Amino acid sequence: MKILDWYILKRYLFTFFMMLLLFIPIGITVHLAEKIGKILENEVPFESVMLYLLDFTIYFAHLLFPLFLFLSVIWFTSKLANNTEIIAFLSSGVSFTRFLKPYLIGAFIVAVLALVLGLYLAPKASQGFNDFSYKYLKKGRKISEDQNVFRQINDNDFIYVSSFSLKNKQGSNFALEHIKDNKLAFKINASSIKFIEKDSTYQLTNYTKRTIGEFDDIIETAPKKDTLFTFDIEDLTPVIYIAETLSYGDLKDFIAKEEKRGSSNIGRYQLVLYRKWSLPVSVFILTIIAVAVSSVKRRGGMGVNLAVGICIAMVFVFFDKIFGVMAEQSDFSPLVAVWFPNVIFGILAAYLLQKAKR
Repeated sequence: MKILDWYILKRYLFTFFMMLLLFIPIGITVHLAEKIGKILENEVPFESVMLYLLDFTIYFAHLLFPLFLFLSVIWFTSKLANNTEIIAFLSSGVSFTRFLKPYLIGAFIVAVLALVLGLYLAPKASQGFNDFSYKYLKKGRKISEDQNVFRQINDNDFIYVSSFSLKNKQGSNFALEHIKDNKLAFKINASSIKFIEKDSTYQLTNYTKRTIGEFDDIIETAPKKDTLFTFDIEDLTPVIYIAETLSYGDLKDFIAKEEKRGSSNIGRYQLVLYRKWSLPVSVFILTIIAVAVSSVKRRGGMGVNLAVGICIAMVFVFFDKIFGVMAEQSDFSPLVAVWFPNVIFGILAAYLLQKAKR
């Protein structure tokens, strides 16, 4: 029986990694062909391009992990079914549940790999991929420009800007309120705020500071004023992809800080956090579905199994994207959005498994 386990496990892992190795160069070639004009135009160093392609490989391999796994399992299981090997296994007295064991062992190995990628490697790759894209491939586009930003910076300070561009490091209609003992202590207003990267200061235009006194207020004005603040430029308006670039621990701390500040992007950040755990679980679910669908020898052969598998995979991706957008754009729970596809397809996996056993 151990021979059967090793036979299936080796085919499981070999087919999965071969599919990755086959599709990744195709993805790199297509992507490079699309971007080569801008890379040459901006005279990007060769080393930077190589690092970018490495980040691209890790970034998209992690995103497409479930799809590659699903298709690879259907592929080699369909070959087993067409060669009547599965019939021979089950006719020897092996139960379908026992036949599934090496698949689950393989799914565990791939799930651990997906978890390590999601927690540690994918965030670094995402950082490099997005930084390169905005530096060389998306010149002139806005990295982030938030409208009507209102945030709590710490226990006492609240800031507001009507708009802020991270590319220009400049915002308009800036206001800062300092609250002490539940009372307004002072308020700063400026028509614009600009971050001076050279000395890490902020330049305020049409500066006004109103300090609230017991009987009279003290008003200070200046056409321009350079000053220091306790917040960082990223704290004012984080880039849209910042959650993807943080490791699990850093992401949890970042979300806690953003919740305290009343960020409107909490749903987006929580989606990234929850997906780090949902992806490994989906590996098991999709493996069971793939085996149940492709273990039966069909009249149309492997092509029918692949067609059915691709349809199921597309529906899974559709559900994942739809619920993800709902969580980002509304008050829909990110936890439900991430786990709902797994729950639905988990039920489907249980049904198909019972049907395959019969």
